[in-house]
Amino acid sequence: MPLAEVDARAALLSRTCRKYLVPTGLLPTLFAGAGERSGVLTIDGQHVFRYSSTYLDTPDLGTFHDHRRGRRLRFKARVRAYVDTGTRVFEVKLEGTRGVTDKVRMAYDGPADRLTPRTRAFVDDVVGAYGMDPPDRLAASAVTDYRRSTVVAFSGEERVTVDTGLVGYRDGRCVRMRPDLALLEVKTRGGLTPTERRLHEHGHRAVGFSKYGAVLASLEPGLRGHRWHRAMRSCLGAPAEVGPGEGPWA
Repeated sequence: MPLAEVDARAALLSRTCRKYLVPTGLLPTLFAGAGERSGVLTIDGQHVFRYSSTYLDTPDLGTFHDHRRGRRLRFKARVRAYVDTGTRVFEVKLEGTRGVTDKVRMAYDGPADRLTPRTRAFVDDVVGAYGMDPPDRLAASAVTDYRRSTVVAFSGEERVTVDTGLVGYRDGRCVRMRPDLALLEVKTRGGLTPTERRLHEHGHRAVGFSKYGAVLASLEPGLRGHRWHRAMRSCLGAPAEVGPGEGPWA
């Protein structure tokens, strides 16, 4: 399925998202027969793509702590790079009512590690309209790299992203997701989807997990009491120093 059709059928920039940690060996069974009702995002014959997200936070990690505490009004700011296509966007994710997430984004070709006058104005406008006071300062706090495939229902009912090879970076250290696990994110505007029903049949339930939250909690000493602790322990390895030539898509 080409990108234009994915966006037409299931852009779902305002949606509910539930996450599942699944053994990679289950994926063929999980999606068996899905071709009759779904398509896979494909660009130039490729269907697995590299993503890199640079998260921006306040000096005291305010957006992390708002998420950890489950604050009703909260946001995340990040620069997302679609590595294989060379496309980048600046994105603000807003937590809406009843667990619905809204995304507001703009095309971007500036630095990933800090705000520019253009992105400063964008954050001020989006966060202010949302009902929060925009923070005085935002700077890069962590980077997440991973590979993603996207399965989209022809009906537009759901979009399922399959993320593997997650690596998180902060201050010269990194943490990796176990290679035998995949993170599935089921995005929908409704209740349980067909993919989720199959996941339940195989004994898998949604988990509390945030790439940014789990990576930051793993790599920043002293961050405790976070809501992703159980899922994080089951899927992430031990933190390590970043070696020569390593780093975000080095």
